[in-house]
Amino acid sequence: MSIFQLLQRAVFFGPQGDTLWNRSRLNEELARYTHHDVDIRDRSAVLDLLQVVKPDAIVHAAAQPSHDLAASMPFDDFDTNAVGTLNLLEAARRSCPESPFVCMSTNKVYGDRPNTIALRELETRWDYADPAYAHGIAEDFSIDQSKHSLFGASKVAADVMVQEYGRYFGMPTCALRGGCLAGPNHSGVELHGFLSYLVKCNLEGREYRVYGYKGKQVRDNIHSEDVARFIWEFIKAPRAAEVYNLGGGKENCCSILEAFRIAESFSGKAQRYTYHEENRIGDHICYYSDLRKMRAHYPQWDITISLNETIRQIVESWQGRLEA
Repeated sequence: MSIFQLLQRAVFFGPQGDTLWNRSRLNEELARYTHHDVDIRDRSAVLDLLQVVKPDAIVHAAAQPSHDLAASMPFDDFDTNAVGTLNLLEAARRSCPESPFVCMSTNKVYGDRPNTIALRELETRWDYADPAYAHGIAEDFSIDQSKHSLFGASKVAADVMVQEYGRYFGMPTCALRGGCLAGPNHSGVELHGFLSYLVKCNLEGREYRVYGYKGKQVRDNIHSEDVARFIWEFIKAPRAAEVYNLGGGKENCCSILEAFRIAESFSGKAQRYTYHEENRIGDHICYYSDLRKMRAHYPQWDITISLNETIRQIVESWQGRLEA
């Protein structure tokens, strides 16, 4: 297994977002893990490396992942998310066009259009009032004529290019439009990593800042193990130019207020937070994925780790890291 990355997360988010500790863990635990320090924006380096490695499958998870941060670094954002994806796709087409290519996209490709769906306000969350969305947002939901943030726009470019290489060149590609991908090894920061950062604030007694919608905005959460399990199913039986809304679905979604309560139940600490009336640009009021297409195409796959268990694992992991 070869991994090439430049650990830009620390550049984007500072030392608290650094994932070097996790790379060290992989080096210790996986005998066949190989790391290459390559920037996906470096076209020649990417083309040369894939020509040598010729991987059996490619999982593209490199990104500038914050829609807030993108506005302050538009060139870095677009060059990483859009141009970097093109570099990888073209390198794959030249070196290993038969290898499944999985790109981690985002539900932000839908922009703020989900906010146009009729909603109902409940005690601790918003939910869809329109019965057409009883199962959540499906893959045929429009990505057009909405405000995406610059991050969302750069990921749209990458997402559509992944589809086009599948359709035009017949390559086995898919874009996974992820919600909140979470797990115990996440280095969450305020601008990216909802559950991880929330739990860290809880354990450290730090104030978590809530922006708008009364803290009732709903996030779609999926454990990283279930993400990896779906990727593996796709690699075993790839399809061309597919898109999937990869999230926890209605069962694993929660509002910020509800996440506070769950985290508190495992940490035993009260969550401190401040509320700001103004919402973040392009933020979803309510979003959870319709998983029916994924389940239909890959019936061997389903959600196996609940939201409560995911948060429990995150609490346990942060407790260990903060005490170390």
